[in-house]
Amino acid sequence: MSDARKLLVTRAIRGLADGVVSVALATYLTHLGFGALAVGAIVTGTLLGSAVVTLAVGLIGYRWSRRRVLLGASMLMMLTGIGFAGLTDFWPLMIVAVAGTLNPSAGDVSVFLPTEQAAIAETVGGPARTMTFAWYNLAGSLAGAAGALLSGLPAMVAVHSGMPLVRAERGVFVLYAGCAVIAALIYTRLSPALEVHPAKIGRAPLAESRAIVLRLAALFSLDSFGGGFVVQSLLVLWLHRRFQLDARTTAAVFFAAGTLSAFSQVLSPRVAARIGLIRTMVYTHLPANVFLVLAGLVPTAPLAIAFLLLRMAVSQMDVPARQAFVMAVVPPEERAAAASVTNVPRSLAAGLAPLISGALLAKTNFGWPLIIGGALKAAYDLILLVQFRRVATREEGVR
Repeated sequence: MSDARKLLVTRAIRGLADGVVSVALATYLTHLGFGALAVGAIVTGTLLGSAVVTLAVGLIGYRWSRRRVLLGASMLMMLTGIGFAGLTDFWPLMIVAVAGTLNPSAGDVSVFLPTEQAAIAETVGGPARTMTFAWYNLAGSLAGAAGALLSGLPAMVAVHSGMPLVRAERGVFVLYAGCAVIAALIYTRLSPALEVHPAKIGRAPLAESRAIVLRLAALFSLDSFGGGFVVQSLLVLWLHRRFQLDARTTAAVFFAAGTLSAFSQVLSPRVAARIGLIRTMVYTHLPANVFLVLAGLVPTAPLAIAFLLLRMAVSQMDVPARQAFVMAVVPPEERAAAASVTNVPRSLAAGLAPLISGALLAKTNFGWPLIIGGALKAAYDLILLVQFRRVATREEGVR
């Protein structure tokens, strides 16, 4: 099996784990007795903690073996699952949330991200890179959708076995830890070809591309700040509070959403080949944000779910294009750092919003988080188009 395929498999394994946790987390914490504000605080902790670790990996970890970095991240993921399965008090859970790898979002915001993206960029170049990233994200999204569906399993187990629901839900985090072990076994089989050339290790992490990377990071942060209002865990909480949807219904909704999101990403390279990477990002992302605002405004569950599904059908088409664009505007030895610096501010910005969203949900069941998040993300789309539509990449054939 090639290195690229191994990384697609590990992305799928992590996607399955993240999909289960992102849907089950808010319900599990609620059943432990935490209110909406406390849930929002723990979700914020997961995002902020991941951001700090991911930044360190991108700016310092480029000196280390990529395989070693991924194995260390797998160990941290395993410990995170064990911690959430075994702890029940707020502050111990908050410490594990901040120090661990738990992902409350449907997307990948973890410490694995910069290293895997840089490694994948070494395997292909030009237009093929966008397609490889599309398959990479497809693997994660499909597995995440399956994980979202599996998140309803603890409720079924509790009903049929008489087991306390909270105890059944702890199995989600045991599964999360098990996925980390499987991913680690695959990482041990990566080849030395994905490592940075020793002669270039001593360079500063962003010697050539600092200016454009910082500009992109600032814009991506605005997008993620908006996205932080509607991370999957909080959407589950909103649907429960606004429309009284149970765990099995929300699991089915997010399975459908994840499936739509996954297959839409395969179309991204085809669109990018015609209109360019930046236009692909904007022209698919902007309608998704309009659907998000509409989901927050409508009065019934079927309409809200319909707009959320429409949103997910196009909202992730920008992801392969964005990843390929970042990798194409920086030299190979700066890719891990660029991936970190463009993704970590995303996590930091996203990490601030769930606390605000949780506070809003504690006050009202109206869809203010969806409306605010959609408006901020739409503003990002328009600014990105104006600032970057004429920026050229380093590789002929990539637009």
